[in-house]
Amino acid sequence: MNNKKNKNELLKIYIVASFLLGAAFIISISIGRYPLSIEEILDIIFRKEIGTMGENIFFTLRLPRTIMVLIAGLGLSMAGSVYQTIFKNPLATPDLIGVSSGANLGAAIAISFFAGSRFSIAIFAFLGGIAAVFIALALTRISKDRGITTFVLAGIVIGSIAQGMIMLIKFFADPERQLATIEFWSMGSFADITRDKVITTLPFFIIGIIVLILFRWKINILSLSDEEGKSLGIKVDTVRIWVVIAATLVVASIVSVSGLITFIGLIAPHIARMLVKRNNFNTIILSGLVGAIILLVADTLARSLAGSEIPISILTTFIGAPFLAYLMGHLRQGD
Repeated sequence: MNNKKNKNELLKIYIVASFLLGAAFIISISIGRYPLSIEEILDIIFRKEIGTMGENIFFTLRLPRTIMVLIAGLGLSMAGSVYQTIFKNPLATPDLIGVSSGANLGAAIAISFFAGSRFSIAIFAFLGGIAAVFIALALTRISKDRGITTFVLAGIVIGSIAQGMIMLIKFFADPERQLATIEFWSMGSFADITRDKVITTLPFFIIGIIVLILFRWKINILSLSDEEGKSLGIKVDTVRIWVVIAATLVVASIVSVSGLITFIGLIAPHIARMLVKRNNFNTIILSGLVGAIILLVADTLARSLAGSEIPISILTTFIGAPFLAYLMGHLRQGD
């Protein structure tokens, strides 16, 4: 009886979250410097307005950007939830294992040494994020202790080295062009999103998500102790590596085109766990829906609050920092 009740409650939460996501998506494609009404959007979609400025803005700028924001919210939040589950750390984020720092270093290298074209920044950021994780995995392999703590420490080491190299690049960068571009990229933005960027990102994003779905039951088992996982016949270390690679692939594919986006991968999983009061793959999926809603709202505000666009990480930080402060108090009280 309780199991049926829990399933009904979960279904209701999913329905509400999906409704809010749909509303946030519609608002996002409607609001901007050139607002589009629902009627105009329907006319454009059904080809009643062909060759108009509205059609050009909708298909060239607004729709690709909104889809990318949706993908970013889903991917970063699901990856954050996976990291928190498999590392058994409620504060685990892509920063913890060096993904963000590696991507940031890759972008800085592209900006400083390869003219900083959009394509080169995306490629180097992607390679930087993936390389950071593989180096962390290699360091863990050569260590006597191959547990979670060692992997996290390896990620912190790689992240620290990457940050040091970024500071060195900034020191020698052209202050008028390169330095400003590096700083702006590190704050994240969806202003330059195009249809081609979305298409380029999708294959890596989809592959990562598919692997996470295929490993969903094993991810649930990884939330237990390593001893319990091994007793259930799971090769804990091997599964963890594959899950980390898949989650990193999702994160790297997103930040390679959007820049660094803070806090989404941290706060969305906690909100999802508060709603369902459990930690399994359903929570990971709900984390993605929650993160997509938050990021769609944040991006809509980023392009409409001021005369010039606000970097997305500024808004997500203002949303995430108070929540983190609340969470710290919540954990301290043992609730």
